Amino acid sequence: MGDLMRRYWTPALFSEQLPEPDCAPLRVRLLGEDLVGFRDSSGRVGLLGQHCPHRGASLFFGRNEECGLRCVYHGWKFDVSGQCIEMPNEPPESNFKHKIQAAAYPCVERGGIIWTYMGPPDLKPGEPEYAFCQVPPSQRFATRHTQECNWLQALEGGQDTAHVPFLHLGDRVIDRDREGDVMEWMPKGIKFHYEPTPAEYGLLIGQKRSLDADRDSWTLTPFLMPWYKVISPLRPDGLIGYHAWVPIDDEHCMAWSIEYHPSRDITEDELEEARSYRHIHLENIPGTDTTVWNAGNDYGIDRTLQRSRRSFTGIWGVGLQDTAMQECAGPIYDRTTEHLGTSDVPLIAMRKCLLDAVRGGELLGLDPASQHAKCGSVVVPKGTPFLDAADHAGYVKREEVASAGG
Repeated sequence: MGDLMRRYWTPALFSEQLPEPDCAPLRVRLLGEDLVGFRDSSGRVGLLGQHCPHRGASLFFGRNEECGLRCVYHGWKFDVSGQCIEMPNEPPESNFKHKIQAAAYPCVERGGIIWTYMGPPDLKPGEPEYAFCQVPPSQRFATRHTQECNWLQALEGGQDTAHVPFLHLGDRVIDRDREGDVMEWMPKGIKFHYEPTPAEYGLLIGQKRSLDADRDSWTLTPFLMPWYKVISPLRPDGLIGYHAWVPIDDEHCMAWSIEYHPSRDITEDELEEARSYRHIHLENIPGTDTTVWNAGNDYGIDRTLQRSRRSFTGIWGVGLQDTAMQECAGPIYDRTTEHLGTSDVPLIAMRKCLLDAVRGGELLGLDPASQHAKCGSVVVPKGTPFLDAADHAGYVKREEVASAGG
């Protein structure tokens, strides 16, 4: 799976983390590799292996100067491509520097994010074109945090919508500073029908519920290979959400949370909501990717609040509730012990999609043109099949399903 992931552009850093030419380099860990990111004198971004190929000193301590990162141990200097360009301790006539190449990965900047490609150079795809990359900064808000669990565990938690009526029960009415209304407790007779279908980007997952005797509602959630989920707006003309769970290593991942609007600026009220950490974003300890509320303090669980019937969990915020459940199963949950039900159909389909790709199937979502997945809800006459509803609303085309093996 690691080899497969390297075929995709990987979000590595926010552009603002390397704010100016020759700024301080940063440590980066991706897909089990320790790396160093830097912005050179021309503004280009480089991502190099952490260890200098001379004697293994960390390039994190290097001097970022004159279009290269110079190791402070012996002065060897490397450009953004990893090529050694200076060896001050070798004779002037030596061509040794031309033979030395540090590990390096190409980078591009799109949507306020520095992306890197870590796969075979001759297979590098077009630059990422996810919808949130296509809008100006005023139409986008993004955060990220480290999760203490395997990337797939987090991704499955995100795609498991059956937990929403329970885990997130009450999150819309509680307020840390003000008493809210007591929620209607423990929804009864919840009846959803789940159905996934292949799409050119991965899967389109449908969740159907009955509205009345004549109408059904389908909520349509895309899974984009290899680690993305698209989240429908909470209200009409609201913000669309993206999650990405990117492996740091086998037992940690970086959770990216992005909200954007395709046609207008984000309002002050929407920014205030995002920064309240009530929805998909989590609060970090300043200057870190570590969340304020975490396993070490039991995610700030308030048992009094939990008993009050104003919150099902007593944990603040949708994103933190999700993180708590994804992490509390352990760094890598033993899936041989699980017992899947009908509500787990989307997870089974997603696992199959990933396994098919690993076993030599088509790498869906690799083509930038396939990255413009739509999400949302559609109301249809009672009994309308999922694919008919999705096709009619323009969320997936039948020819796309056919090309993706459906």
